[in-house]
Amino acid sequence: MTTQAQIIYNRILAMELDGAQSDLDVFRERYPTNLAAEHLESYLDFFRLYLNGDERIDERLSARFDRRIDALEDGEESSPYFRYALAEARLHRSLIHLRFERHLAAFRELNKAHKLLRDNAKEFPDFLLTYKDLGLLHAAVGSIPPQYKWGVELFSSLNGTIAEGRAEIALALSDENNPFLLETQVLSAFLELHLAGEPEAAFEKINNLGLKPKTNSLHCFILANLAMRSGRNDLALRTLENQPRGGAAEDFPYLDFMLGLAKLRTLDPTARLYFQSFNVRYAGRHFKEEAQQKIAWAYLLGGDEEGYHKAMSRIGGGSKAGGDQNAAMEAARHQIPQPELLRARLLFDGNYCTRARARLEKIDISTLSEIERLEYYYRTGRVLDGLNDYDGALSFYLQTVRMGRDNPAFYACKSALQAGLIEEKRGNKELAQKYFSDCLDISPAEYKTGLHILAKSGLDRVQ
Repeated sequence: MTTQAQIIYNRILAMELDGAQSDLDVFRERYPTNLAAEHLESYLDFFRLYLNGDERIDERLSARFDRRIDALEDGEESSPYFRYALAEARLHRSLIHLRFERHLAAFRELNKAHKLLRDNAKEFPDFLLTYKDLGLLHAAVGSIPPQYKWGVELFSSLNGTIAEGRAEIALALSDENNPFLLETQVLSAFLELHLAGEPEAAFEKINNLGLKPKTNSLHCFILANLAMRSGRNDLALRTLENQPRGGAAEDFPYLDFMLGLAKLRTLDPTARLYFQSFNVRYAGRHFKEEAQQKIAWAYLLGGDEEGYHKAMSRIGGGSKAGGDQNAAMEAARHQIPQPELLRARLLFDGNYCTRARARLEKIDISTLSEIERLEYYYRTGRVLDGLNDYDGALSFYLQTVRMGRDNPAFYACKSALQAGLIEEKRGNKELAQKYFSDCLDISPAEYKTGLHILAKSGLDRVQ
């Protein structure tokens, strides 16, 4: 990683992908034996596919991946970067396979990457960069619920725990000369958020990095994402409203999806404009059904039921992402959400818990259908949880589990998860284990995989 290679890497992380590609072409001509070019191109192709989601360009970039692997395999095996660069290329490719729902291909690449990293750690134990990826893999596989473990065991050599992964990431962070230090710090924060259940710790990690969200769209995404997931919707809203637009950077449509979500959580019906912007600009198929659902909700917030129905009629399925599946299920029901429950849901998601509670108190429970009543108990539990009334929250969570265990909606499964998190926070490990196990025993038709991963992560923490 020469100075010039580092400049190209920084340009890629600034999302200036076309400019970075031109610089890479020049770099290859000048330094034909420096395989950092292949390593950097792997980042570039990964971001290009992830930002626009266009499966039509995947075939061309797949051919580049094959050429890149051939070039890296001709590298110098005595270098600690040899296996590391090969593993990174395969990890990037596996994430693309996962995005496009090619799960077997993703497992194969993950398995190859893991073997490369494991061997690199044995041969070069002091090359700490290896532990950046090894830690993430071990933490991720440690969070996989038991019913999905067979896939990992059948198609890969992967094993590990969240604790093991955190320790390895800490080892990678101890190398201050790591040319990918900022990347490692960001990945560490997301591990804390998604797998260790520590949103506050994750946000503090990110907030102390000196990111520049006004000039770097990737920084904007990182900071806004952590802000939204740690109950700082106002900060996310300000960050996303000041996102960089235009210039040399690649278009980042998902930032407008996030902006629409942040506005929707303040009950602002103009949120639909940003979801519409996302749907027009994003070439992929994921998130579009969810965006259409949120457009419909924005119409409903403005009292326009006809606009809601028209927006929902444009949902046709086609993506297996959790949010898209949820949108398709709502469209299939042909039933308008109960307005106050919807407002309470959105306000809670923005961490406006007092306002959400006021909305719930307006509802006459006797007027609710069975599924609406189940949602009411779940939402009330969530709001009381957000207000730190843990005993009150638990009573509603457990009532939701009793009522909804066999219902296809996610409310009972999520309630069991939240009950486990409360007891984990209060140090009641046995009760936390019970509720996390309850979550794993419930199989809703929506969000099951994500909820079970979180429950398995919780079990690993309290056992």
